[in-house]
Amino acid sequence: MKLPDFEAWAIFAAVADHGSFTDAADALALSKATVSKAIGRLEQELKTSLFHRTSRRLSLTESGAALLPHARRIFSDGNAAEEAARDEAASPTGLVRITAPMSFGISHCAPIIAELMRDYPGLSVDLSLDDAHVDLIDDRFDIALRIAALPDSSLRARRLRDVRQYVVAAPSYLQASGVPGHPSELAAHETILYSLRCERATWRFHSATGEEAVVDLAGRLRINNGEAMLPALCAGLGISVLPDFIVDAALKGGQLVSILNDWVALPVALYLVTPPSRIRPRRVEVAIDYLAKRLAG
Repeated sequence: MKLPDFEAWAIFAAVADHGSFTDAADALALSKATVSKAIGRLEQELKTSLFHRTSRRLSLTESGAALLPHARRIFSDGNAAEEAARDEAASPTGLVRITAPMSFGISHCAPIIAELMRDYPGLSVDLSLDDAHVDLIDDRFDIALRIAALPDSSLRARRLRDVRQYVVAAPSYLQASGVPGHPSELAAHETILYSLRCERATWRFHSATGEEAVVDLAGRLRINNGEAMLPALCAGLGISVLPDFIVDAALKGGQLVSILNDWVALPVALYLVTPPSRIRPRRVEVAIDYLAKRLAG
């Protein structure tokens, strides 16, 4: 059995990510000739071109783009294996890249990151807060915190806790427009929608008796962050569905009221998601364990 050319695969990933043979060679501390020969070996073995080459530009072919995720995995797994061996008896050091939703990241994740860095002085953290979906592999993140109903994927996901979703409105709105008694009645109400999902929103509910309800909505106001919906909700502009960590304070303070409490809306959970590789540097393992222990339950 012939072994894969792991070096060539790793060099291919570096060339693709740096956009040039020269920059990849500098990053890998190799000669440009060594990099070029490795790409040539790989193309000959695969019997396909990986790059379009011109005097000014280097770009991936269709085959190269399809193979790049595999090459990146080989490169990252090799680096992780070496780092794991070096880190076995040492304190964790180096950079951990984490992404989380904006509101949850500010209220829950950022304080834990501060504690993590206090307890592990050798760690550096790049925390990116964004409600939009990011690609862990392409964007080079070690950890993602996601609040969702996750579909099947090649990523590794650890469920940390359920996240309760509330259907909420201001008392002033309910007094003026009435209190819906069934999810189907929401279609006749003003709704404030989470714009990252789609132009129209579909809210799904189920009751304790097993009844399901699906409501399609098209609100006048759409916002790409849950916390940013609060002023409009409190001003009585409509009804929305938001998670517990965003609306708990407003519910306790009476600015918002929870309705349709006999129904479960949009069941989601908090997940800690990592790339598919089972080999991870110790610094990433430490961050994963730290976040999971403090955010679970």
